[in-house]
Amino acid sequence: MARKVNKTAEQWKQELSEDVYYVTRQKGTEHPFSGKYCNLKDKGIYHCSCCGEPLFESDSKFDSGTGWPSFYQPLNADNIENIRDSSHGMTRTEVVCNACGAHLGHVFEDGPAPTGLRYCINSVSLDFEKED
Repeated sequence: MARKVNKTAEQWKQELSEDVYYVTRQKGTEHPFSGKYCNLKDKGIYHCSCCGEPLFESDSKFDSGTGWPSFYQPLNADNIENIRDSSHGMTRTEVVCNACGAHLGHVFEDGPAPTGLRYCINSVSLDFEKED
């Protein structure tokens, strides 16, 4: 069974920076092209900034031109959850960390092969661990 991290909103607010809290706990977004990982090319693993769950690896990252880090597949599909999102007058698929429920971004069906998916993820939702 996957691990689950359960904390109150107040606990998250005390532990996270204002930007990380806004995006991950209140389903916000960062401005395009402003995130620290948008143009990062280093090899390594991207983890959830709230709980440390490994989410994406650099080998699946690609330049989508959208202004957010984009990946064509998660490191492990069990580590993320896809949720239907009908906010903002459109239907999209929200991507959240399966361990702690952090909002990461959205997934779209306009990505490259081999999956055809584009996981459009907020940099503040991620922490990067560089490969040695």
